[in-house]
Amino acid sequence: MPSRGARICGCGKLIPSGKICQCQEKAARERKARHDAKRPTARQRGYTREWETESRKFLKAHPICNRCGNHAEVVDHILAHKGDERLFWNRANWQPLCRHCHNSAKQAEERRKHQEVN
Repeated sequence: MPSRGARICGCGKLIPSGKICQCQEKAARERKARHDAKRPTARQRGYTREWETESRKFLKAHPICNRCGNHAEVVDHILAHKGDERLFWNRANWQPLCRHCHNSAKQAEERRKHQEVN
């Protein structure tokens, strides 16, 4: 299969296939910083010591990632709780995920759902 050639970034630089321009990296860092500045802290979102204890217990009982079958490291909320305490603590809404699945596939899925709503 032929590989893609280089492309020209909006800033005018020639960027090799599969690479990201420094200006795009900088823009992404700034966008994420703006988002993080508005976002409540983990503690404010409910991720307290009690959550840490309960999530460890859950992972001990469910050690395998629901998506890929690797070792689970994160308890994920299947439906985003968005501050709803009942949904947050509802164990039927919890699933074990490895860090990779949680931080990549699951986050991308949630972004798509958010874009469909807006």
